[in-house]
Amino acid sequence: MESIVFESLHPDVAPPRRGTAGSAGYDLAACLDGRSARVFNAGVMREVAAEGVGAAATLTIAPGEKALVPLGFKARLPVGYEAQIRPRSGTSVKTDLVIANAPGTVDADYPDEWCVPVKNGGPAPLRITHGERIAQMVLARFEVLDFTAGTVAQTTERAGGFGSTGQ
Repeated sequence: MESIVFESLHPDVAPPRRGTAGSAGYDLAACLDGRSARVFNAGVMREVAAEGVGAAATLTIAPGEKALVPLGFKARLPVGYEAQIRPRSGTSVKTDLVIANAPGTVDADYPDEWCVPVKNGGPAPLRITHGERIAQMVLARFEVLDFTAGTVAQTTERAGGFGSTGQ
C-alpha cells in the first residue's frame, strides 16, 4: 500500500484525518499559532500576523479579501496522485469562507508547506481560528498521456461549445 510522507512544521499539527471510515475527504486545519498568512486585496499582497496565541490564534479576513492560510505541514504524495483541495460542506453552509480555486490541486512533487487559498465571500470580517477545519483534501489518481499532432474531425452532432447538448 502506498502512503503519503508527512512532515509537521508545528508541534501540534498532525496528519490530516478523515472524519469517518466512509469519508472520502481528509480534513485540513488552519495553523495560525505564531504564524502569518499572505493576504491579498485588489491584487496587492501583504503578510498579516495571526492575533493571539495557541488555540486562540486567529486570522481576520476583510470582505472580498483572499488569503493563503498555512496548514503547518509539508507532504509528498505518491507519483500518479494529486490532492484536490475542496470546501467542507458544513463550512460552506455555516460561514462565508470560500475556497478560492476549488478544487485546487497539490501535485506529487510540490515541496513546500501546504496552504489553502480562501476568500471572504460575505459582507462582514471573517475570523479563522488556529486548528479550525477550513477545507478538505480528496486524493485522485491521474494518467499522463502524450499529445500527437493530427486533425480532430467532428464525430457527432455536438458542435458549438458550451450548452451544445440542449437548449
